[in-house]
Amino acid sequence: MSTPLKIAVHGAAGRMGRRVVALASEDSALELVAAMENDQHPLLGQDAGDLAGVDTLDIALSSKWPNDADVVIDFSLPEAIDRCIEKCVLHETALVVATTGMTDAQVERLNEASESIPIVWAPSMSLAVNLSMKLAQQITEKLLDVPGGLDIEIIERHHRYKADAPSGTALKFGDLIAEKLGDDTKHVHGREGHTGQRTRNEIGYHAVRVGDNPGEHTIVFGMLGERIELNVAASSRDCYAAGALAAAKWLSDKPEGMYDMFDVLEM
Repeated sequence: MSTPLKIAVHGAAGRMGRRVVALASEDSALELVAAMENDQHPLLGQDAGDLAGVDTLDIALSSKWPNDADVVIDFSLPEAIDRCIEKCVLHETALVVATTGMTDAQVERLNEASESIPIVWAPSMSLAVNLSMKLAQQITEKLLDVPGGLDIEIIERHHRYKADAPSGTALKFGDLIAEKLGDDTKHVHGREGHTGQRTRNEIGYHAVRVGDNPGEHTIVFGMLGERIELNVAASSRDCYAAGALAAAKWLSDKPEGMYDMFDVLEM
């Protein structure tokens, strides 16, 4: 039997971190070796398994960084990502980043870190979302020259607690679609007042925040006389946790570099 992959979860007390801990505890190919939070977190010292609603794992929530992890999975906040990057580089630990809302400077630090460690970074760890992104690109490419023109709008729905808008996933959809539309694509966020006629080279974004929605994205491809709506929706957060764990397994034997979920899915 092969040795289990040792993983650590950064942001382990959050909604997503707890689900990563829970699913990892059920996977014999994985061994949870650390569950990390910031040094002021009120739940420090509590067992990660108890927090995740599974059996006690004898892994205390801690601000200390492990030195024996093979891969760190980060589901934290932008204000915590700098320390995570620094520690992973210091310990030469592979890193899966699912945190969204990072600044340009943080993205640059992440890219610099990928020169010394392997990193998977994606705005969504969902396998279905990433497959849908490829479909969105293919649809755009095939309809570029459709008679009457093509209009593309992105509608995303998330829970009331989400702090950034539009979602990182919606922005990624837009960036991938824009690659097919061309360099003059405009990204328009919401509409209000007398905006005038819709231009032909724009992508519209609309963010909805309701209840406990774990994430839903609808890409509307509008033409004269017909439309396509590509919808991908999560029914629970487990799809993101499962995707992050799949990324960790895939990343474990990769050389330094920046990867994404398309690489994980070999698309």
